Amino acid sequence: MFKIDIALQSVLDITPEILRENDIRGLLMDLDNTLTTHDNPRPADGVIEWISLMKENGIKMTIVSNNHFERVRPFAEKLGLEFVCEGKKPLPDGFNRAQKLMGIPFENLAVVGDQIYTDVLGANLKRGVKCIYVFPIEHEKEGFLAFKRKIEGPFLPKKLYDGRIPVRQQKDVKE
Repeated sequence: MFKIDIALQSVLDITPEILRENDIRGLLMDLDNTLTTHDNPRPADGVIEWISLMKENGIKMTIVSNNHFERVRPFAEKLGLEFVCEGKKPLPDGFNRAQKLMGIPFENLAVVGDQIYTDVLGANLKRGVKCIYVFPIEHEKEGFLAFKRKIEGPFLPKKLYDGRIPVRQQKDVKE
């Protein structure tokens, strides 16, 4: 249920080469703490350039967020990306809507996100979709998300993907 195909420190570590090696042509991307911090209207440093690199390499991207239209639309527009809001992750509805927008078979898509119980579980519930886990940009300090981060601990990847060997045999994650 919590299988991660590729674990990376940041979304910025996803390269066209990694995607080609894994037969990924499209990314279903989480928003908060993946592309920016929670409720931040601006992309994190480097994200705009990374999006441009992905586009130049023919990688399609759609934001799939559980957030509301008012949060997701302005952010997606800044990046020139399609989006699905109120995606109901981990349920497949948002991923199904995004796949239809993109026109790419599920087996050539990857969910990209920082949360085990929404992004990773959602990718695993949607058969054929790969999962790229990225560590959160910023850890929440209080509230429900902080609690959820604590109970995600046992499922977090211990190794980072380097493209040559399976995740379970790769270098330790930087703390």
